[in-house]
Amino acid sequence: MDDVGPHENGRLFPECADTPTVGPFFYEGLARKTGYEVIAGVDEAGRGPLAGPVVAGAVIFAGSPDLPGIRDSKQMTARRREEAFAVIQREALATGIGVVSHRYIDEFNILNASLEAMLRAVEALDPRPEFLLVDGIHPVPVPIPQKCLKKGDQICRSISAASILAKVYRDRIMLACHQMYPVYDFDKNKGYGTIRHLAALKAYGPCPIHRLTFKRVARD
Repeated sequence: MDDVGPHENGRLFPECADTPTVGPFFYEGLARKTGYEVIAGVDEAGRGPLAGPVVAGAVIFAGSPDLPGIRDSKQMTARRREEAFAVIQREALATGIGVVSHRYIDEFNILNASLEAMLRAVEALDPRPEFLLVDGIHPVPVPIPQKCLKKGDQICRSISAASILAKVYRDRIMLACHQMYPVYDFDKNKGYGTIRHLAALKAYGPCPIHRLTFKRVARD
């Protein structure tokens, strides 16, 4: 495996396989057939909101456990995500969370902040993964072989689990922020630019956790 670089694994994963018709652990299986045993799914939550951090999750499963309730976090209710969060923490070999603040986002932009969050989530894993399955098109800046999967949270169980960890953890942060800044309805919008959120921004201006470089936050 030493001759396979961190971003040169296309030959291990034929592009024709990038389809939601494959099984939930299809990509983990491909990596295992190539010799990798410790495989982590990685995803983030919170790129679009106007306030709060971006959070990433990383999950390693031992084998292919039967977890039918685990799917793309965006397709689940808040209650189902909370239930799944507990199942993942119990069933996974390892989980990691990475949190990057609104200040980092403002300084380095949201893409770099998202990649930093994923890096922190991966670095929190024990054992260290041998291979990463990453949602989206941007590899994690870490010297570990990896494969980026478009819509990976829909077609790869490990990435789906990572998306749930990231979403639930971030939602909990925003619920806590609501207690400090209730006029913005962070308990409901989680920082996204809803009508009520934008109206509060217009009336009160940004609070200390708003992303000041985002267009709808910055005042004219």
